[in-house]
Amino acid sequence: MGNDGDMRPTFAEGKRTAISKLLELRRQAQKDKEPRVVLRIQGILMSLEGQTTGEISHHLKVHRSTVPLWIDHWNRYGQKDLWEGHRSGRPRGLSPEEREKLCDILDSGPAAYGLETGIWTSPLVRQVIEEEFGQPYHPGHVRKLLQQLGYSMQRPTTRLVQADLKQYRKWVRYTYPNLKKTPKAKAR
Repeated sequence: MGNDGDMRPTFAEGKRTAISKLLELRRQAQKDKEPRVVLRIQGILMSLEGQTTGEISHHLKVHRSTVPLWIDHWNRYGQKDLWEGHRSGRPRGLSPEEREKLCDILDSGPAAYGLETGIWTSPLVRQVIEEEFGQPYHPGHVRKLLQQLGYSMQRPTTRLVQADLKQYRKWVRYTYPNLKKTPKAKAR
């Protein structure tokens, strides 16, 4: 589609100087590792050579509605609109300073923070983040955040701290097997 909703083919506008500038921009984008910019520039160059938007989109493996947008932006704004701009989206959760403060809180332990438990859990860390920084977090993302900060999940052991090791081994060897259910004898 053309610029004003008409059905005329869309082509990039430009002269020989535009092509040489685009080639230089493409080299710069490749050097800066900007593959999306390289793709846009390639599309504009192909349009300047007279290829249709359908041919360009097929060759570059992009949606057919994408190429006319590139060309329209090129025709209206020139080379400055080919580069990546700021992308909207959800901002990063915690700033580096907030992450550092969270680490200090976690290193101090839940009791120092005023909680009655002895271990941190994802829901508790989520609660701390919301109280301290006013940012809601999903418990699943809290686990990812903790991993990024260098913390690992710990499972409690199932060993009695005050147990007598000799008595425990004796119980496991003699008493426990007798408590297990024994299979019933098969009827003949």
